[in-house]
Amino acid sequence: MGAKSGLALKFLQWFIRGIQFLCAALILGIYAYFLAALHNHNLPIETSVRAVTGISGAAALYTLLGLLLLCCVAGLAFTSFVAIVLDFCFIGCFVYVAVVNKHGAGSCSGYVDTPFGQGQSDATATGNKDGFTALPSFHTACRLQTASMAVAIIAIVFFIFSMLMEVALVRHHRKEKRFGPSPGNNYTSGYARRGFFSRFRRGKDAAPLDEASRLPEHTHPDQLDHTRQSYGTENTAVNHDGPADYYKQEGGYGFQTHGATGGWHTAPQTSGAPARNYKYEDGIYERA
Repeated sequence: MGAKSGLALKFLQWFIRGIQFLCAALILGIYAYFLAALHNHNLPIETSVRAVTGISGAAALYTLLGLLLLCCVAGLAFTSFVAIVLDFCFIGCFVYVAVVNKHGAGSCSGYVDTPFGQGQSDATATGNKDGFTALPSFHTACRLQTASMAVAIIAIVFFIFSMLMEVALVRHHRKEKRFGPSPGNNYTSGYARRGFFSRFRRGKDAAPLDEASRLPEHTHPDQLDHTRQSYGTENTAVNHDGPADYYKQEGGYGFQTHGATGGWHTAPQTSGAPARNYKYEDGIYERA
């Protein structure tokens, strides 16, 4: 999905740059003819004619470079920023071109005002000397101004479109770098498809946890069974209701325990019963 959308964005930008190039080339051709005819017949050349020729020539060169470099630098932040700045500048330039050709907005009939001077629409412009370039009629010159104004307005609209497309290309390029192949994009490239309302929750959703590396949850105090005996030294439960956990065998009088000297010997060892009158260190005791 990411590769196809990127290709579609580049193709759309290539189409927009192509329209801009054609508009600039058309205006350049018209005003190059105006400039050559005026100079060839030694007619006064207004500054606006030179300015429009320069603007259209610069726009044609810029859009041609944009067409050639679109496949190489499309979406890069620096080049897109430069392109946006230049597009904005050319919007203002073509507004000036449309204003210069405002005399072509009428019907081009009757008395008209053209770069070759003023006169009736059916009359032909005359020069101060003969030249190899044919001079147009005032009606034809007015129509050429009409075409220049219309093409300038079209160029303004497409320069606005190209600014928006540069922003879209930068955003797409950054997303291509940020997200790699995943199940969301069918393990190709780009980013997963998101809904319309998901863009308003950007940054609010918690990152998914990795189930493979998650540790088991420990037991909470309220989940303990307090009736069960614990083997912890700090809190040992003692059950006095049942028999003793470890039964201690008591021997008779004179019970003695000796370690086994060999093999396994678990039977208690006792000495014989003492004499009736047995003498202890603190006296003689008589058995009953």
